[in-house]
Amino acid sequence: MSISDAAPYQVTTVLEAGAGSGQLQGREHGGTVSVILVSTDEPGAGPALHQHPYDETFVMHGGEAEFTVAGQVLVARAGQVVVVPPQTPHKFRNVGSDRLVMTNIHANDVFITEWLE
Repeated sequence: MSISDAAPYQVTTVLEAGAGSGQLQGREHGGTVSVILVSTDEPGAGPALHQHPYDETFVMHGGEAEFTVAGQVLVARAGQVVVVPPQTPHKFRNVGSDRLVMTNIHANDVFITEWLE
């Protein structure tokens, strides 16, 4: 199959200039995953404890984040990846002195979040 035979491709802006985060639900664009982009220098920024019925993968591009996953605390840095299994309580917060930049990949075409805090 050539590109010309495939469905049309599209480019979507997810992170507007100056924004701290942006998100894309895959279903709205014919995709099977959803994505959150994070870019912040605010100390302590991050979501409250929550879980999803699917895997969430965090790809660290810059800075440091402290993750709490199933009660275990770990620090992830640029170049590392954190994978959280389904139905696992987790949260993260910006703890580094550099800008936290990461891509959070939800293994689902829409976001489903159960907030625990």
